[in-house]
Amino acid sequence: MHPEVVRQIAGQCPICGMALELIPIFAGKEDSSELEDMSYRFKLSLIFTLPLFLLTMSESLLLAHSSPWRVLGLFGWIQAALATPVVFWAGWPLLQRAGRSFRTGHFNMFTLIGIGVSAAYLFSLGVLVFPDHFLVDLETDGDIPLYFESAAVIVCLVLLGQVLELRAISKTSSSIKSLSTLAPASALRVNPDGSSYEVSLNDIHVGDLLRVKPGGKVPVDGILLTGVSSIDESMITGESIPVAKQAGSVVIAGTINQTGTFDFRADKVGKDTLLAQIIFLVSEAARSRAPIQKIADVVSSFFVPIVIAISFLAFLVWGFMAPAPSLSNALVVAVSVLIIACPCALGLATPISIVVGIGRSAQEGVLIKDAESLERMEQVDTLVIDKTGTLTEGVPKLQKVIAISGFSEQQVLITAAALEIKSEHPLAKAITNYAYQQRVTIPTLDSFKSVTGSGVEGVINGELVFLGNDLSLMDRGIDVSYLDFDANRLRSMGHTVIYLAIGEQLAGLISVSDSIKPTAIEAIASLRNSGLRIVLLTGDNRMTALAVSARLAIDEVQAEVLPHDKYLYVKNMQAKGHVVAMAGDGVNDAPAIAAADVGIAMGTGTDAAMQSARVVLIKGDLLGIVKARSLSKKIMSNIRQNLFFAFFYNFLGVPIAGGVLYPFFGILLSPMIASMAMSLSSLSVITNALRLRK
Repeated sequence: MHPEVVRQIAGQCPICGMALELIPIFAGKEDSSELEDMSYRFKLSLIFTLPLFLLTMSESLLLAHSSPWRVLGLFGWIQAALATPVVFWAGWPLLQRAGRSFRTGHFNMFTLIGIGVSAAYLFSLGVLVFPDHFLVDLETDGDIPLYFESAAVIVCLVLLGQVLELRAISKTSSSIKSLSTLAPASALRVNPDGSSYEVSLNDIHVGDLLRVKPGGKVPVDGILLTGVSSIDESMITGESIPVAKQAGSVVIAGTINQTGTFDFRADKVGKDTLLAQIIFLVSEAARSRAPIQKIADVVSSFFVPIVIAISFLAFLVWGFMAPAPSLSNALVVAVSVLIIACPCALGLATPISIVVGIGRSAQEGVLIKDAESLERMEQVDTLVIDKTGTLTEGVPKLQKVIAISGFSEQQVLITAAALEIKSEHPLAKAITNYAYQQRVTIPTLDSFKSVTGSGVEGVINGELVFLGNDLSLMDRGIDVSYLDFDANRLRSMGHTVIYLAIGEQLAGLISVSDSIKPTAIEAIASLRNSGLRIVLLTGDNRMTALAVSARLAIDEVQAEVLPHDKYLYVKNMQAKGHVVAMAGDGVNDAPAIAAADVGIAMGTGTDAAMQSARVVLIKGDLLGIVKARSLSKKIMSNIRQNLFFAFFYNFLGVPIAGGVLYPFFGILLSPMIASMAMSLSSLSVITNALRLRK
């Protein structure tokens, strides 16, 4: 089905003829009506086709020399009686789709099937009703050639192929569909007296107090208030080790409680939960089209008309140049070409691999938003990466407070904390958390302003205060050289240094350190070994950035850059011919993430970063980039294999069906064999794609 085709009601795609799918395609109960209908039609066609096939196969043994059968045409009418319900009832959806393809001008596999089946059936009916008009060319030993069984067998085999294809497509999306079953149908709401009662998931509201017992599933996203436990989050993050939870910890819908009972406050419900967002985005990604699909689209747009032309040409050649019975053989060849060339395998080659691959990546904690980014991930040669919250834990801790003469360390701390209370930056939390631990009184701001990439400013008791990096203070005309020695010493240790100015004077500095993520060293080494060039792009001081870079063996460091500079760096690398991925987690990373060929956001980062990104690492683990790149390579390799199978099959099948082997070996391909070969080609593509599930 073509993803650009959207309708308000259910029906069939006007381009490819397949059934339209629900948006989001994995929401709610799966619609299996088309599969059930095709299965029923296939079973009915089999009931009529099997005796028809056996009768025609036995004709030469039992009926070929029986004059009454031949003269009265009784055997032919029995064939017609058995074939008619197969062609015009069981095969009616196929004929409908063929007719629609002619009306809309969108030729597809059903175009060829419809022409082939109609030609075989109508030719046979014409021979049966008007035998005198055909005997001159067709009669060799008194027998009248009929192809009712070919028309019926083709319909039967195509219906079988449709049933197997629909079942296979249902299986390909099972890894995605399983996400929708993670959330429980009900939850335990806690009463004011501490008792609990069961409510439907749809009746839960933001702010509700809910309880989860050992072995139970977390119903919605929220914050744990009382109790401690460990939770299995593997179905969301891909991490197999249970995560310890205590008061203040975030809990995610669909995850499984392992040990203790806990109560939590519902913060996100319904479509706002992380699980619901994952299901929606993965559904949208499964409908998207990779650039490589354009190859199949372009080929298919020309392929069907060319096949029809080849079939007609083959009919003319065999009809006028081949030995008797020329018209009979011409029909066999023409129908065989039409059937064997059906481009169903070509149409399945890309989308089926995309659906399987995106579902598999979601299980690994890597959310891929569209098929194009999946394809581009394989082509990336440069990874630009942010430091705080991406390479580091994003949970920094305050290490040192230094005040210059005239100011106290406590004054520097409480002034900085007053500013950072209003900020969402990870460094801000380190300062405010430390201030709370010291139990100091934090003054109230009269006004506040955040300058993205530079710092924060506000007014306390009528006096302007500013907190930011050294460059920001120097831009304001404030001399920071007095603290150069202390600042450089702290930076060489990997600390981030923040300066505080009160009024127009430097007051002191605060150093904060953020530990490198445990998996960062392994992830960077793996990515470098795969051929990627790693660039650290950070607004932090150069000395701090170099200290982090040295530990991770990063190729290039760009420090003290503003958000716009990050964007320009990515665009400059692209202008030089590089395929760039940008990984970050903050608001200041969003422009560069959006500009990159593949934008990657940490699932633990800001909403702005995740909305700009095309790949989200749900756990915020850099090994997710390794997984995403590995999955991209495997999926693209699988797609190329499928396209090869589809192209090679048609390249080989059409000439054979056209009778190229007849002059040498006397072999003429039956339409029934062509139909079977066509179905097997689709199955080979489906089977190859299903390997990605493992």
